[in-house]
Amino acid sequence: MELVSLVYGLTSQLPDVERFGLKAQIQRASVSIPSNIAEGSGRTTTREFIRFLEISISSSYELETQLILIEMLYKIDIKNVLVDLGSVQRKIGAFTNKLKSE
Repeated sequence: MELVSLVYGLTSQLPDVERFGLKAQIQRASVSIPSNIAEGSGRTTTREFIRFLEISISSSYELETQLILIEMLYKIDIKNVLVDLGSVQRKIGAFTNKLKSE
């Protein structure tokens, strides 16, 4: 959830021309991460939960790519967001592996 807040702050720096382009895509990808974790946690089986965790991590890599793009295109500093994103990715990966080993 904190990552989503950081991402929204970052996307506020994008020009208006990106309102329906990268800005919207980046915001959707960031929201997708905790949303899929929440949805998966409400599923009845561990296998279903793992699937939603996998979707969540996929969204995190989509977000990472989009952040790199805005850094390249608009010279926006994304370092602090990438650090937090990396932490989220590691946590989701570790949790997924734990569930798979049970």
